[in-house]
This record gives sequence, C-alpha cells and structure tokens, in this order.
Amino acid sequence: MTLVGNSRLKKYTGYFAGLLLVIYISFEAPYSGMSINPARTIASALPAKEFTALWIYFAAPIGGMLLAGLLYRSIYIWLKGNCLDMMLHVNGNCDENESYTPEI
Repeated sequence: MTLVGNSRLKKYTGYFAGLLLVIYISFEAPYSGMSINPARTIASALPAKEFTALWIYFAAPIGGMLLAGLLYRSIYIWLKGNCLDMMLHVNGNCDENESYTPEI
C-alpha cells in the first residue's frame, strides 16, 4: 500500500519486489528448502515419490493474493473512508452517491 499509494514511490515497486525475491531466495531457501517455482518442486518430488507438501505450492500463492487484496482494501478503506468503489478513491472522485463503472 505504501508503494502503490505513494505517487513518488510507485515507480519503484518492481525494484522492491525484486529485492524481496533476492532476500527470500538468499536467506529463506537455504533453511527451509523453499522454491518459488512449482515446476522445480514437482520435478524433485517425482523421483522421490514424496508429495506430502506439494499442495502448499499451489494453495499459498492463491491464498496470499486473496489475503493481500483483502488487507489492502481494508487498510485503504480504514485510512481513506468507505466509498461505493475503491477506484473512486484512486481517481480522487469519491462521492457517496456515485459508483464507478470501468471503461472497456
């Protein structure tokens, strides 16, 4: 929220995401055996016939994205107030009697 919501920092979001990946791979992977690529995990699980924790590589990204979206929306509404649609806040057009219709 800090990066995307800040007009000066939002252009650096990709760099911060890359930095987080470097930190995860450098510090967490040697201790936990974590991988970011499910194909790598499946490739090593097939010969070993060990699939006990394979579900986490598919469930965690989906759950993490849903949780991040809910947290972002909750924090945004808490800081900026409730609006019929969060996009009205982003565009700066918050009016309680107005709804946002995306242009296709």
